[in-house]
Amino acid sequence: MKPLQPVSAPARIGYGVAFFVLFVALWSVATFGGYVQKLFLADPFTMVREGYNLLFQYGFAFDIGMTIWRVVGGFVLAALVALPLGIAMGAYKPVEAFLEPFVSFARYLPASAFIPLLILWAGIGEAQKLLVIFIGSVFQLILMIAVAVGSIRRDLVDAAYTLGATDTSVVRRVLLPNAAPEIAEIFRLVLGWAWTYVIVAELIGSSSGIGHMITDSQALLNTGQIIFGIIVIGLIGLVSDFLFKAVNQRLFPWAQR
Repeated sequence: MKPLQPVSAPARIGYGVAFFVLFVALWSVATFGGYVQKLFLADPFTMVREGYNLLFQYGFAFDIGMTIWRVVGGFVLAALVALPLGIAMGAYKPVEAFLEPFVSFARYLPASAFIPLLILWAGIGEAQKLLVIFIGSVFQLILMIAVAVGSIRRDLVDAAYTLGATDTSVVRRVLLPNAAPEIAEIFRLVLGWAWTYVIVAELIGSSSGIGHMITDSQALLNTGQIIFGIIVIGLIGLVSDFLFKAVNQRLFPWAQR
C-alpha cells in the first residue's frame, strides 16, 4: 500500500466484503462460543430468524417505509432552507457576518433536546418527527455549504469580473458550478446524520418506524430484533450512500479523483 494510491473497483469490493465476513465471523465466535450470553447479544442465526418474523409476520416493511419517509421528508425540508442561506452566506460576507454567529451556535444544540418542545408545539404526529430531523440537519448544512461556496479560488472571481461579469453572474456561473460537487458531497454526509435523528424521534411518542420497533424489542429483551433493526438502518444508509455517489459521479465527472 502507498499513500493515496487508488485501488481497482474489484479490489475495493473485495476489501469491503472481507471486512463484513470478518465481522460476522467474530460475532459468531462470540455468541456460538458462549463468550456472550444470548440475552445480551443474539447470534447471527437468531437475528435472521427474528428479522424474517418481523418482515413476514409483524409488517416490519411498513415501519421501514415510515422511517425512510421521515428521513427523506425532514432532510429535503432542511436542504430547501439550507441551500439558499448557505449560498448567500458563502457568497456575500455581510450575510455571513449576520448569520454565522447564530448558525454556529445553533448547530451545537442537540436535536433530541428539542423533542419536549416539539411535542408541545406539533404533537406526537409526523410533523414532530420531521422537525427533529430538520433541526438536526439544517444548521449543519447551512454552515458547510457556506464554507464550500466561500472557499472558491479568488482568482476565478477576479477573472470573471475582468471579463465583464456582474455580481449575480459571478455567483451563478463561477461560485455555484465550482462548489456544486462539494455541496453534493455535503448532502451525502449530512443525510447519514439524519438517520441518527430519526431513531431518536421515533423512540418517543411513535407507533411506527424502526425506532419504535427497537423500543418494543428492548422491552421484550429481544436482542435479535434490535440487531436486525440496526442492520436494516445500516443497509438503507449504505444503499443511499452508493446512490448519492453514483449520482454525483454522473453529474460532476470533472470532480472525481
